[in-house]
Amino acid sequence: MKTNRLSKSLVSVVLTTLCLFIGMSVTMAQRSVIDQLEFGDQNVRKQGDFVSLDMNIDISGIRLLTNDVLIVTPTLQSNTDKNRISRFSPIIITGSIRNKVVNRQIRLNAEPNYAKLNPVAIVKRENKQTQILNYRSQIPFEAWMKDASLIMVTEMRGCADCDLGSEEKTLLAKAIEEYVSKYGLTYIVPVPEPIKGRSEKHGASLNFQFDKYELLRNYKNNAAELDKVDQIIKEIQHNADLTVTEFLVVGYASPEGPFEYNRVLSRNRADSFADYLKSVHKVNRSQLKVEDGGEDWEGLRKAVEASTLPDRQGIIRIIDEVPNPDARDAELMKLSDGTTYRILLNQYYPPLRRTDYTIAFNVKDFSVEEARGYLKTNPKLLSLNEMFLVAQSYPPDSKEFKEVFDIAVRLYPNDPVAIVNSAAADIENGNFTAALERLNKIQEDPRAWNNLGVAYALTGNLEKAKEYFEKAISKGDEKARQNAEELQKFMSDNGMN
Repeated sequence: MKTNRLSKSLVSVVLTTLCLFIGMSVTMAQRSVIDQLEFGDQNVRKQGDFVSLDMNIDISGIRLLTNDVLIVTPTLQSNTDKNRISRFSPIIITGSIRNKVVNRQIRLNAEPNYAKLNPVAIVKRENKQTQILNYRSQIPFEAWMKDASLIMVTEMRGCADCDLGSEEKTLLAKAIEEYVSKYGLTYIVPVPEPIKGRSEKHGASLNFQFDKYELLRNYKNNAAELDKVDQIIKEIQHNADLTVTEFLVVGYASPEGPFEYNRVLSRNRADSFADYLKSVHKVNRSQLKVEDGGEDWEGLRKAVEASTLPDRQGIIRIIDEVPNPDARDAELMKLSDGTTYRILLNQYYPPLRRTDYTIAFNVKDFSVEEARGYLKTNPKLLSLNEMFLVAQSYPPDSKEFKEVFDIAVRLYPNDPVAIVNSAAADIENGNFTAALERLNKIQEDPRAWNNLGVAYALTGNLEKAKEYFEKAISKGDEKARQNAEELQKFMSDNGMN
């Protein structure tokens, strides 16, 4: 019996020594085993309380002896504390004979029992054959894993389960990337304007001799005022992209004197200005429309309201509460023993004696290149549709892209389409607060709901984001549905469900 035991021990020692010798010979003859493995499509992600790993392992480059076992174990290792590790389930690759032995040991629960390693699979290596293994496993999540590397560890064992060496290889320096949500924004293509009608309003402070309405170019500052008028009208008339449709001329008078007299006087002076347009600028009479504005009490009220006059409130009260314009003069004269009235006559009444003129015209449709030029020089000639097309010609993350939508919403401050698009551009550039301020003006408009949801999601108000996505989905918004799924994914990955 003693001899038999010695014989068995001797055999074991011989086998182990032989196994080590063969393993050393194979290792010396081949390059590193771990370098013969190829790891592809590594996908490490946090899902609630777990970290999952999916990848492909190409074992086609290795050649195993019939009694070899290769254990491949993906491992997370902390980047700040190398002693903190967590192993995924291994995959076990065997030679042809060893595969039968391992499976028999598992069935008989004999040692070494590789089932105790909880492998995802035990695979027999078909030498010289292409073999690509699909690997999938998960482990419980711990906070330190947010900054961890994905390490691949291999262990080679020989015929008597002798250790033939182990190797490590870093696959990902930062295994779990912080999840970044990708939300789709709503941009609305504005409807083109059938006719691009525009108008410009200007004022001319023209001087007339007392009780007269003849317009004299060389009287007081009229030459300078008319030069301004000439320049404005010539720019419009000589612009081939514009077609003038109407000139509206309105004359105004200051409030001193009888109301009806001032009304007729303002009309006559407006007619004189209209005659100037006809003679100097060849404006067709059919395009001219003349109106009398009469006494400009509204203009006086605005000027006084913005002033520091001691009797400011008294003047405003008289304008608001005395209905008869002619009776207001007498009341104004009573203020501060006539001092205030003299200030009004000398400082506040002269600017009220003016002629306003509005030029209406149609604008041609522009190409994107033409529209780019007008965006810098005269953007009000562009339609929302043209500005949108200009914006689309720039990258979404560019300064020019955002500038176009800023101009659009400045020119069309109450247009829901302009607001939705400018808010989307704000979100693209990280200006979430500005986007919410814009969108809250039209929060009852279903077209704004998806972008509201995105803005709230990106500012961390996930409940509000979910609310607006659901509202948009109820109106059939497919983009909002995709965003709701993205939000749900973010919440799941961060354990917020």
